[in-house]
Amino acid sequence: MQTLLTRKTISMTELREPAKVFNQAGDSPVAILNRNQVIGYFVPVAAVENIQTRPAGLDAAKQAFAQQKERLAPALAYLRDK
Repeated sequence: MQTLLTRKTISMTELREPAKVFNQAGDSPVAILNRNQVIGYFVPVAAVENIQTRPAGLDAAKQAFAQQKERLAPALAYLRDK
């Protein structure tokens, strides 16, 4: 079962009327479903324009990498051969 990262969802059929989707979304992201499977997200500018980001320090980057290392192992093995 997939985890939805939004409170609102729409179907592929509803994308035929994008203006309606914009109006319903407001400032919130919307999950796009195809046969009850999440295939993407519609994220209005208002939902992300006030996000404050800052670069991670070396220690934070190392910690994040260490936490994800097992999940990233197949990609790292693939890249090692390139």
